[in-house]
Amino acid sequence: MKLGYFTMPLHPAGSNLSQTLDEDLEQIIFLDKIGFSEAWIGEHFTAGWENIPAPDLFIAKAGALTKNIILGTGVSCLPEHDPFVLAHRIAVLDHLMKGRFYWGIGAGSFKGDFDAFGIDPKTGEQRELMNESLEFILNLWNNPKPGIYSNRRWKFKVPEPIEEVGIGVHTKPYQIPHPPIAVAGISESSGSLKTAGEKDWIPMSINFVTKDVLKSHWNSVEEGALSVGKTPDRSKWRIARDVYVAETTEQARKDVIEGTLARDFKDYFFKIVPIIRGNLDLFKIDKSKTDEEVTMDYMIDNMWIVGSPEDVAKQIKKLYEFTGGFGTLLVMGHEWKPKDKWQRSMKLLIDEVLPQLKEL
Repeated sequence: MKLGYFTMPLHPAGSNLSQTLDEDLEQIIFLDKIGFSEAWIGEHFTAGWENIPAPDLFIAKAGALTKNIILGTGVSCLPEHDPFVLAHRIAVLDHLMKGRFYWGIGAGSFKGDFDAFGIDPKTGEQRELMNESLEFILNLWNNPKPGIYSNRRWKFKVPEPIEEVGIGVHTKPYQIPHPPIAVAGISESSGSLKTAGEKDWIPMSINFVTKDVLKSHWNSVEEGALSVGKTPDRSKWRIARDVYVAETTEQARKDVIEGTLARDFKDYFFKIVPIIRGNLDLFKIDKSKTDEEVTMDYMIDNMWIVGSPEDVAKQIKKLYEFTGGFGTLLVMGHEWKPKDKWQRSMKLLIDEVLPQLKEL
């Protein structure tokens, strides 16, 4: 099993962007030094708490400041980009990273971003646009024929090449035929993860997913793979979880409840999820529970992985056995305040938890 990182990021709305970008970069640099295998950077245009609208630019700088960690978009929301422009930006980023790059893609899910780009999620058009955009981009990377390419949202032209002066669409990724593609799933029996199985993409399950839904996620990957005669590889599956480690479980629970992890859920997720989904059922293993019963203690006991190195290792093993196995645990990003405790948590994961998981 490998350890990775997934950061939205998370900073209280109104935070200084320059300062938070520096803090997020500092996290990635530290994780690279201690041995995390990968880090994914979210993309949001209108989320004040999740305040990176250009993960490709962030990754370009982070790549120059790190040596080994693979960086990925988490995700490029394809309906919100011109595919001709995005194809070139991602290809250039792949070259700058010399292939140390994963391309996470998605249809988007944030209400404010949908409003900004005039997308009505009730119609499902975001999924159609994602598929159409991806088809355009992969075609642009694969010697496209000259002509007009269009749908109801985008229109661009691949010009006739003039080879003697180098005119034409010529920018291709560093990794051939393209960077490894990843998609994230949240809903039960996720259609996106079924597609991941069909296409042999990297499947990711986000941190809000309860354990029973995780099982359905792998069933979707497997169903998609088997439908085209492929055998799915569990080592590709990433599962995201909020994780915090301290010397004792008592100290870990205290740090979490008094710190930024609980703050981010209390002040942000527990407020925005009901606006988007109507309630907090997303976090409930037992849907008969009321929203008021979804407390910080409930989250620690049922959704997060919190404790001493020994307890955290046991919880990860239980998750692994319950799901049938996965390749990478993605630790969710939060503000590292106090920094020394969060850095200690990451070091304990690498130095004391990971060695206990060798048999996985």
